[in-house]
Amino acid sequence: MKRKFNVVIERDAEGWLVASVPSLHGCYTQARSFDELDVRIREAIALCLEDGDVPV
Repeated sequence: MKRKFNVVIERDAEGWLVASVPSLHGCYTQARSFDELDVRIREAIALCLEDGDVPV
């Protein structure tokens, strides 16, 4: 079963891209490129779901 999550992407003061998933507490990552950020946030979401942080 596929699930969809909203991801917020911002650029910090040093130029890093920072992605977070508001519905998954503590689910965030950073990267220098959008391609790398996409891979990393998918991994972060998978880890958060493994830990049982599933939104209602």
